[in-house]
Amino acid sequence: MNGTTRARLDKVLAADGSWSALVALAEDAPADLPAEIEARHGRAAKDERRHLTWLLGALGEPAVPVFRRLLAESGDDAAKELLGTTVQRGLRIPVAELHRLAERLGPVEPLVDAMGLSGDAGFAPFLGGLLDHERLRGRAVMALARLGAREWTVPVAERLPGLTGLEHGVFVVALELLGDPAAIPHLLRELEANREPGGDVHHALVALTGQHPLLPLTPPDGDHGGPLRRAWSERRLDVPRPPSLGPVALDSPRRARFTVEDGRGGIRIDYDPPAPGSSWPRWDKSLRIDGERVYHVGSDCGTCETTMTLLGWSPQRAREGADRLRTALADVDDLCSDVLDAIAPLTEELPTGHYRAHLTDLALERVTDPAASWLVRRRALREDAEQYVTDAPLDDWPGTTHFQLRDRIPGETPTYGVLLPSQPLDALDADTVSRYISAITAGHRPAALALAWVEDIYVQAEYPERFLAAAVLDGHHKLAAYAAAGVPARVLLLSRAEDNWGPETGWSKAFDEVLGQL
Repeated sequence: MNGTTRARLDKVLAADGSWSALVALAEDAPADLPAEIEARHGRAAKDERRHLTWLLGALGEPAVPVFRRLLAESGDDAAKELLGTTVQRGLRIPVAELHRLAERLGPVEPLVDAMGLSGDAGFAPFLGGLLDHERLRGRAVMALARLGAREWTVPVAERLPGLTGLEHGVFVVALELLGDPAAIPHLLRELEANREPGGDVHHALVALTGQHPLLPLTPPDGDHGGPLRRAWSERRLDVPRPPSLGPVALDSPRRARFTVEDGRGGIRIDYDPPAPGSSWPRWDKSLRIDGERVYHVGSDCGTCETTMTLLGWSPQRAREGADRLRTALADVDDLCSDVLDAIAPLTEELPTGHYRAHLTDLALERVTDPAASWLVRRRALREDAEQYVTDAPLDDWPGTTHFQLRDRIPGETPTYGVLLPSQPLDALDADTVSRYISAITAGHRPAALALAWVEDIYVQAEYPERFLAAAVLDGHHKLAAYAAAGVPARVLLLSRAEDNWGPETGWSKAFDEVLGQL
């Protein structure tokens, strides 16, 4: 795009499908773009102003001084819109400016959210005073949690019996984020009262106590609340509990079942803290390895796209028993006792749950071109796909070279398979890959290890779609060698029942079908 920044901005705002053009301009971001946005904002029509505000937010911290000036100069409606954008982008508005806005706008939602992002504990008394405000209490309690205002833990917990539904969940999640053990007795009483579904309370208790009881996938009487209450009532929370692995049951030479109780959760899929300004206390999920968020993996939404977005690489730490693990996986034909014993130290790092181990051969290819990834191609393969193929399809690219199944998995429902690395593939040692290629060519079958799950979704409530997704825990060099040699890759997939989502409970029907078709 040629011309001055002002001309470029004019062209973007006049373009059809201007959101994509706005994204492109934000990525390029000329140095004088914030000034041009500021000059145009005050005289812009409502829709154009909305685009300008979004574009300014996309510029991040360098745009904060412009936001400050515009907040002071704009009318109340425009100021709320501007403040809402700073919240969505996680930008901190100076404390003095927030005080001035409080006097001018009163307690409005984006202002409450912005106070929570300010880092200033001085806002806690004001926010605590909103805990009984029918419209703002959910925003206020999350703001207190973001400020780490533990002096409000008990007042927040004491309000749980008077709350229901989504508000109850927001207050429970806020207590979890506060990380204060003083909330534990109140949460246990909430479970005993059995007024609300106990999932959020259970999750908070796991976070606050460091203990994680194993719950049945499908209680015989269909009552999940009873086993949940019993599991916590029978626990001595003052006694640490080490991870406990249940006995392994072999379904076949290549398939096994086992349980983990009080798993450390160092490798897990879990909910992210709610995004600032969001009404949903539990939504986005990420894959975490050694405490680091490695991939954003979407949500529990049954009609949303499968997403895998790289957030950052996991720490390269030597795991306990790593040498033993790699020796056991050097040439694998079945799930013998040596293999299962060798993975035990790693399974203790998984969260509590019901697991299956599947040793399988996957015809993989290494994907370096975004347009070749199933995560991008799947849109064009849908019926009537033109209305869902965006003009920026690479938004679905996970952000890194990865592996995927060469072909779709057979079955009535379109099903795809992707294996995402936990370390950058472009940093692999070429000599190590070559050694594995030689071993594979000679007939050896070293196994990689991956955490896997199946998403069974109904995109836009129109397109059934399944993804077998996996994150590589060990064996990146092996997978690269298999792909280069054109030989199906031997992979040991570990899958937690509770991480497979779809219309079925427990082990989803889709998971069994997908594994049966590999």
